[in-house]
Amino acid sequence: METALTRLAGVRHPLVQTGMGWVAGPRLVSATANAGALGILASATMTVDQLRSAVREVKSRTSEPFGVNLRADAGDAGDRVRIIIDEGVKVASFALAPSKELIAELKEAGVVVVPSIGARRHAEKVAAWGADAVIVQGGEGGGHTGDVATTVLLPQVVDAVDIPVVAAGGFHDGRGLVAALAYGAAGVAMGTRFLLTSDSTVPDAVKARYLAASVKDVTVTTAVDGLPHRMLRTDLVTSLENAGRTRTLARAVRHAAAFRKLSGLSWREMVRDGLAMKHGKELAWSQVLLAANTPMLLKASMVEGRTDLGIMASGQVAGVIEDLPSCKELVDRVMAEADAVLNRLHDPSPALPQISAPEQPSPSSAPAPAQGTLPTPG
Repeated sequence: METALTRLAGVRHPLVQTGMGWVAGPRLVSATANAGALGILASATMTVDQLRSAVREVKSRTSEPFGVNLRADAGDAGDRVRIIIDEGVKVASFALAPSKELIAELKEAGVVVVPSIGARRHAEKVAAWGADAVIVQGGEGGGHTGDVATTVLLPQVVDAVDIPVVAAGGFHDGRGLVAALAYGAAGVAMGTRFLLTSDSTVPDAVKARYLAASVKDVTVTTAVDGLPHRMLRTDLVTSLENAGRTRTLARAVRHAAAFRKLSGLSWREMVRDGLAMKHGKELAWSQVLLAANTPMLLKASMVEGRTDLGIMASGQVAGVIEDLPSCKELVDRVMAEADAVLNRLHDPSPALPQISAPEQPSPSSAPAPAQGTLPTPG
């Protein structure tokens, strides 16, 4: 299936595997790429050296195009951009809007720039700055999210910009892909669905929790870092929501120290990144400090398998996912489903309900409406 996304990224199918921290590593990204979709490597939880090694590992596993997700507000964003350019990575995606200068640097090197956005105005801004495409995530999506549903946000963005739009939030099958295309999208991006594959390195115990979840088990909370965050409802999430301010900040300080050690950042660099997060936003310093909770609590579950100590970011689609296919099996299935739906739309099956016009009374038995009035409904 050829769309503006497949032509832009050089992939065979209009599907994107999102850059999930601690999840979208070299194995998942390369498996996605080999299946013909666009895999995106998550770099926010890596040091600069680890990112370079991860990119090279993906390249050793596949010759297909792939992308890298960056934090545009990170103090070392420039160093990470240089790795993308030097290593010949096809796509750079961003969780936050990159600067005009950063977009220009990437585009000059031939890198496709695809920021993720959650509002129409953000899409208009990055499009004006030269972004090649945007990923628009509705409120159904996992992780940090907004409160506008994909079915409302997506057509707004499609109408507002002249670049390809990739839909995210609530997608997991071929029917969703066709629906997104009908809205005007060039493809769909999926996180939770790719997390729940056999190629994902997420521990089996964590995958089992996702598979056991119902739609009502997926909630939105601000208890982790002060921002709306969609995840599985667990005892830990409930305890975080019930914790007092002093206890919450004490935990955040411990996690900030742990993340500093893990990431190799100095306290000065972490403060600098915190200032970048606050820029243009109504964030209290306590919220900036609480942001250290996110990578460490995600690591506890996604790497260490501690469902009791970690959080599990999740889209609402976790409640309807029931299996763990390989990336190839998933991509092939989604595309086959999409083809089947499109074929039914072009040639409806007799088994599908048909809509016919209501029976009209004959002219001789139906009195003519008086002039200037409407017929009374039958």
